[in-house]
Amino acid sequence: MSGPDRGYSRRAFVRSAVAVGGAAGLAACLGYGSEDPAEIPQADRDPADLPERQHAWNEFLGTDDHGNVVPPEHHVMLGLNYVGDGPHDADDERAQLEDAFTTLERAFRRGNEGLVFTVGYSPAYFDRFDDDPDGLELPDPEPLTAIEDPEFDEYDALVHLASDHGHAVLSAEQALLGEQETVNDRSVEGTLEGIFELADRRPGFIGDGLPADEQAGVSGIPDSEPVPEDAPLFMGFKSGFRHNQAPEDRVTIDDGPFAGGTTTHLSRLRLHLRQWYEQDSRTQRVSKMFSPAHADDDRIEGAGHNLGDASGVETATDPESDARSRGVVGHAQKAARAREDGTPVILRRDFNSTKDDEAALEFLSHQRTIADFVRTRDAMTGTDLDVPRANSGILQYLTVRRRGNYLVPPRRHRSLPTPSPE
Repeated sequence: MSGPDRGYSRRAFVRSAVAVGGAAGLAACLGYGSEDPAEIPQADRDPADLPERQHAWNEFLGTDDHGNVVPPEHHVMLGLNYVGDGPHDADDERAQLEDAFTTLERAFRRGNEGLVFTVGYSPAYFDRFDDDPDGLELPDPEPLTAIEDPEFDEYDALVHLASDHGHAVLSAEQALLGEQETVNDRSVEGTLEGIFELADRRPGFIGDGLPADEQAGVSGIPDSEPVPEDAPLFMGFKSGFRHNQAPEDRVTIDDGPFAGGTTTHLSRLRLHLRQWYEQDSRTQRVSKMFSPAHADDDRIEGAGHNLGDASGVETATDPESDARSRGVVGHAQKAARAREDGTPVILRRDFNSTKDDEAALEFLSHQRTIADFVRTRDAMTGTDLDVPRANSGILQYLTVRRRGNYLVPPRRHRSLPTPSPE
């Protein structure tokens, strides 16, 4: 990989380096002046003082002018397979893993400018034991609509690394894999070596202007490069409004040995945006993403940043009425039906992907139970609404390629948990 040149932004160069990964990607970030290692702050808290919740990111992340959490720009998902004979009696391996994760917590300040990460475990991992995880259901992934035929993640573990700095996620990844002796000027005290092997790597990004930079030559996006400059996602609109996200408390397991943990669902959704941008009008896109009322009232400016801290679908006409009278229902309208006491039940932390040169969304959500995600997905699908699929939100623009379910234990049990760790 050569260094950045005229017409190719530094941010785009770093995203390409993160996509390449490995020592080559890290060297590209650092060797051509793309990023300065001095920019990465080391931890300002002892690991013992960090929250027990691995998914407790929000207090450490930045916010915009409306109080919406600003997600880290760079993301890498590592699918891992366990290679040991345990983990029924694997205290040495647990200690090694805990040293690896604690190394990252000492090397990087928690947040956008440093690093945030989670470690989750799949049903395949727990199949090694005689019992299921105590106090919760962790089902195998399965198709959730009649029209999808996804492959399923069968990795034992999933590590999610995220930062505003590409070389932070790359150096953290390299440290975990045992490819370097120091990370952010800290000694690497433990690695995944001999315990996990890398089975899959899924990089991605999110942020205003980033999809526009990455749209050229990507399958699923027209050659006209229509993704707006202010959009954080390929479909051209903002998401992650504060009042349309579940609070971290709502997605946290509240009792049993895994209290303080959460569950993760990860879907890879391939995007088909030719009709979205070249045939559908702006009015149709707004109607299908939000609601017909949003289009009628011109509520959306650009990508929708003007909406503030809520999408406003709660004040739109209800989906059943729009299905009957308008023949179209918005995606956000449908999803809002899955609320409990007025509060969403999933916390989205998804991001764009161009892996394999195809436009995709890595739809990652945390929720107290996988059943909460399934309930929300059913509401998004909207099979109960009498509306053609072509006008039912954004269904026709997505293909589900993969699905996976994971338990993200509290930090005290994040290293090779047993089904009944306490």
